[in-house]
Amino acid sequence: MADSDRSSDDSSVDSRGESSEDSKLEFTEDEETLIARMYNLLGERWSLIAGRIPGRTAEEIEKYWTSRYSTSSE
Repeated sequence: MADSDRSSDDSSVDSRGESSEDSKLEFTEDEETLIARMYNLLGERWSLIAGRIPGRTAEEIEKYWTSRYSTSSE
């Protein structure tokens, strides 16, 4: 008995109730800078980076990073 509004294969919903696949990930300039600095220090340790940004999950940060900085070779 799922709502007809939601697709059945949309299994990723963040803590705010928004679908992480449907919503655009909006990050502040400060968050973007912090993510870049932390990535340079830690690499792809998304949970550690997320621990420095209140209200953000590791999945959100990883999706933001890959959508913004991924290369076409993947």
